[in-house]
Amino acid sequence: MFARPIFDSDLVAFRDSVHKFYEKEAVPFHAQWEKDGHVSKEVWRKAGEMGLLCPTAPEQYGGVGADFRYSAVVMEEAGALGLSGLGFSLHSDIVMPYILNHGSEAQKQKYIPKLISGEMIGAIAMTEPGAGSDLQGVMTSAVKKGDKYVLNGSKTFITNGQLCDLVIVVAKTDPKAGAKGTSLFLVEADTKGFAKGQNLEKVGMKAQDTSEMFFQDVEIPLENLLGEDEGRGFIQLMQELPQERLLVGLTAMAACEAAHQWTVDYVKERKAFGKPIMSFQNTRFKLAELKADITAGRCFADRCLELHLDKKLDVPTAAMLKQWTTDLQCKVMDECVQLHGGYGYMWEYPIARAWADARVQRIYAGTNEIMKEIVARSL
Repeated sequence: MFARPIFDSDLVAFRDSVHKFYEKEAVPFHAQWEKDGHVSKEVWRKAGEMGLLCPTAPEQYGGVGADFRYSAVVMEEAGALGLSGLGFSLHSDIVMPYILNHGSEAQKQKYIPKLISGEMIGAIAMTEPGAGSDLQGVMTSAVKKGDKYVLNGSKTFITNGQLCDLVIVVAKTDPKAGAKGTSLFLVEADTKGFAKGQNLEKVGMKAQDTSEMFFQDVEIPLENLLGEDEGRGFIQLMQELPQERLLVGLTAMAACEAAHQWTVDYVKERKAFGKPIMSFQNTRFKLAELKADITAGRCFADRCLELHLDKKLDVPTAAMLKQWTTDLQCKVMDECVQLHGGYGYMWEYPIARAWADARVQRIYAGTNEIMKEIVARSL
């Protein structure tokens, strides 16, 4: 990979320590985690001890107050090693920022230190059986009754859904008000009436726990509303989505770079018709084309990272990044599987896992069709 000026020597050293942590604490166990359907809680606690969780959290809550490049490193190294079971980025860079940016001081003091340490694992419950990218279609309701809200509804496809201790739940507080009737709530996993459904069996990302959730007359105190007023949920969601889509794009590019390198190494060793596959023009040209695309994608992703650090990453640009890099990711994985031949379809080869893991990237954080609509509306 070419030099990336956005990452200075401190970040290079941090990347090395993250890589070593994953090699020791995650790589040897990931195959078993895939069979289990979830990673161990122990790796979460160890990541917390290493400072890999919520690196951008302010010092006043027990964090180190690092900038978003440190989060990018944690996520990119996981992507480069095919560690798709680790839900650290959602926990650190989606759940924690919602609380930091929109929560009360009491909520920040209560939850952020526990998210940093790994004592609590975070999730966010948006998607429902009948509502995915269209968040205005959410049916889960939260009705105010005296000194509490009563929550009813169900969610599905929730990352960290089995292991989570804290969930940000998207619910309707005023069903007649459209987007303005949506609010976010902090719900602890042991709250009466809250049940985790089955751990869903997916095509890829098999070590990542992805769950259904059910809320039946769940009573939560008024202070668990995220933000001071009802009806702010849709605005809160829209404000945080560019960072989420940047995360997806950066993950996509790390996975592309890793898959390309695995394939280069493989075709240099694998022989056909008495000579290495790399010696065939088709192989060399395919890899050359992919290298050019990956390099262009990396430049775009790093530029978006720079914009985000300057608080200038807008919604259409983040949407373009998410759509383009994830489409590229699926193209790269498919071409690299083909160059591996039959072995590329064997689960023991990392390219097979990466191919299966890639497909969902074009679906979550808003489908790529929605990304195109966002961009089109900005034209």
